[in-house]
Amino acid sequence: MKAIAVERGSEGPAVIEKPRPEPEEGAALLRTLRVGVDGTDHEVIGGSHGGFPEGEDHMVLGHEAVAVVEDANGTDLDEGDVVVPTVRRPPADGSNEYFERGEPDMAPEGEYVERGIVGDHGYMAEYFTSPPEYLVPFPENLWEYGFFAEPVSITEKALEHAYASRSAFEWSPESALVLGNRSLGLITLAMLEFGVESDRSFADRDFDRTYCLGRRERPDPTVDVIEEIGATYVNSNETPLETVPETHEAMDFVYEATGYAPHAFETVEALAPNGVGALLGIPDSWEFEVDGGRIHNELVLHNKALVGTVNSHVKHFEGAIDALKELPEWLLEDLVTTVATPEDVAPAFEYGHDQIKAVVEFDSL
Repeated sequence: MKAIAVERGSEGPAVIEKPRPEPEEGAALLRTLRVGVDGTDHEVIGGSHGGFPEGEDHMVLGHEAVAVVEDANGTDLDEGDVVVPTVRRPPADGSNEYFERGEPDMAPEGEYVERGIVGDHGYMAEYFTSPPEYLVPFPENLWEYGFFAEPVSITEKALEHAYASRSAFEWSPESALVLGNRSLGLITLAMLEFGVESDRSFADRDFDRTYCLGRRERPDPTVDVIEEIGATYVNSNETPLETVPETHEAMDFVYEATGYAPHAFETVEALAPNGVGALLGIPDSWEFEVDGGRIHNELVLHNKALVGTVNSHVKHFEGAIDALKELPEWLLEDLVTTVATPEDVAPAFEYGHDQIKAVVEFDSL
């Protein structure tokens, strides 16, 4: 079967041939439909994040996938079911307390592997295998957008933790600012603007005013999407983050998805009293000067909070799927700007002015 992998010493993804996997007892065989490409994939290829499976000279990429059950192999799944896989798995030396209590997304480094990222092969292949407890049912009529479930689940978890940090008092946020106008930022912005939620969502989302901060100059397709959503675009070349309260307003909620390290500290300045910032970006090592006393005072004297969050699990995927059902189809269509094939995969890994979200399509329903 064809697979897209990063090989040791390589500078880019490669199309390789691998044997079709045989599912072990308690696991199913999945036929891959689509796999999304995101910034983490580029970091893995560049060597700044993740790591190869032990003893392997390559790692199959891809952690945003939608697939079909090809062989249920005695599990409680049905062949033909459309599913999305979660990312984290127990480490090679066995399970641990985080997996046993259903919270693998809270495990510290070294207590897990992540498919397509660190220590285990990903989903960017014609077939893969998985135990059923890591597979979440996905609506067949939305299969083309199933790869969005993983990134949206990250936002679901971030919102859960943000609201949990404010649960000690009555918090009714009205304004939200998303940092970053790539696909994750845009789809999160839409979730906040449209207030999508479900019985599995973790908050009453009712933001009256939404903003998105980015570095792109008009004309730009991401700015078009932001304005079509109904949000306000803030050009950071003209309005740095810490000045947003002066030019627009202080924010009740800030969602950071850039990996630009200064934003972690500038977010504190941008927050309104009682506000909370969720940090998702993963920067490289970066030294710079900050006024630590001022940041400390802002957090303490104005009851502000910062939460860091990474990964997600089944409940967040379930919330994400409900959110995707509510988002307008025009948005999902506009976000997908490149559909590549394994035979010509290069366009999926190219950055360009018009690129928002790229996917690799292996098969269709």
